[in-house]
Amino acid sequence: MPAYPGVDLVLPVLDEAEALPWVLGRIPPGYRAIVVDNGSRDGSAVIAHEHGAVVVTEPQRGFGAACAAGLAAATAPIVAFCDADASLDPTDLPRVTRPIAAGTADLVLGARQPTERGAWPLPARMANRYLAHRVQRAAGARLRDIGPMRAARRVELAGLGLADRRFGWPLEMVLRAGAAGWRIVEVPVPYAPRTGRSKVTGTFRGAARATRDMAAVLRDLV
Repeated sequence: MPAYPGVDLVLPVLDEAEALPWVLGRIPPGYRAIVVDNGSRDGSAVIAHEHGAVVVTEPQRGFGAACAAGLAAATAPIVAFCDADASLDPTDLPRVTRPIAAGTADLVLGARQPTERGAWPLPARMANRYLAHRVQRAAGARLRDIGPMRAARRVELAGLGLADRRFGWPLEMVLRAGAAGWRIVEVPVPYAPRTGRSKVTGTFRGAARATRDMAAVLRDLV
């Protein structure tokens, strides 16, 4: 599966020192890793630098804030996003970026396919499926997942004016892309158990915060 040159990969990071070496070691040729450190205390930024990534520090806490900082630092024609917890394999990125490079899609989402029992807890999976169902009409696409592995053209993505700086950012991207008439497609990607504890589904506080942020985006845009 050939890699397309000219892709910047944004990796939002908060205490992912354990997973980063594996993640950065599997980035395909032609992809440049931009690690956005969002307040790590475990040396994630140092590890990222040692493994050849461009490191951006974003002091404003929030998943959306980290993604926005990475997008602002990107310069390649195509920008991709991926979690840095080893739940998603960077070697699968070409199947996500290929439709963008070919001009057959404007936003590609990696639809997660659990590789083993427990990789994606049922409550989180059902909540995500419900969310995808809610936004299908607004996005103008058949969606099963609002997944974190995704790709788009950088200039056009920046032009959407995404405003959320917390966990609603990925959802806002899909909704604003749909409102702009973008061609949105999904491709399946394997989804494995993450390395370390999740900051979202791994804690009640994280899950509640993510639900609140996404509900606010739905209220404002749907």
